[in-house]
Amino acid sequence: MKKLVVFDLDGTLAESKSSLDPEMAELLVRLLAVAKVAVISGGAWPQFESQFLRNFPQDDRLRDLSLLPTCGTQFYRYDGGWTKLYAEDFSDSDKQQIIGALDRALDETGLRPAKHWGDLIEDRGSQITLSALGQQAPLEEKKSWDPDFSKRNRLKEVLQPMIPRFSVNLGGATSIDVTMPGIDKAYGIHKLREILRIAILDMVFVGDAIFPGGNDYPPKQAGVFSIRVRDPEETKRVIEAFLACMESGSPS
Repeated sequence: MKKLVVFDLDGTLAESKSSLDPEMAELLVRLLAVAKVAVISGGAWPQFESQFLRNFPQDDRLRDLSLLPTCGTQFYRYDGGWTKLYAEDFSDSDKQQIIGALDRALDETGLRPAKHWGDLIEDRGSQITLSALGQQAPLEEKKSWDPDFSKRNRLKEVLQPMIPRFSVNLGGATSIDVTMPGIDKAYGIHKLREILRIAILDMVFVGDAIFPGGNDYPPKQAGVFSIRVRDPEETKRVIEAFLACMESGSPS
């Protein structure tokens, strides 16, 4: 039986930048009664607070929940309150270099939007993220902006030579994430193994972008049994299947 269930956030547990709905929160609380749960996302901690934790009971049921913002370069555990175990943040000079390169890449590709919703570039401490339509862009605008990944791949091709010391990866529907080399969701998986002392073979990962080039593919490459879902509604059905197995005590 799997000991740890790991989820992506945007597109898997909730729509992009939207809060968990009550049904999803209830299913996850039930899952926490029979297994450890973790969530790995490129989002920063404030996004976890507003998007993920808002519909959760803040009590001891969360002790088996691990939250890993910015792909695991930050790690939070619950012990009567949320405690940050570590944060591997950029230096100020690194941040300035990355932000300047992101600005130039928008101009060189011609992808700077005529209209945007909120900041285009967000400093997440250990990750700098470009959201091409802004941090608060409407979901439908985000879904239609780059469905075939071509715009984000153009940005990546232009950006990477500008900042060769850093890794440039596709994030959510409109985002580009810049991290230190080797930082992706597999990094978060290895941190979970190290801190929770759970073998990779005892984990399962659920995400909506488990395909080559997708930001949920690295856990699969790291050897975690992975389940690709279309959207949060399908994730609910997957959790229900986990519960049917785990609550009955059947082997998985």
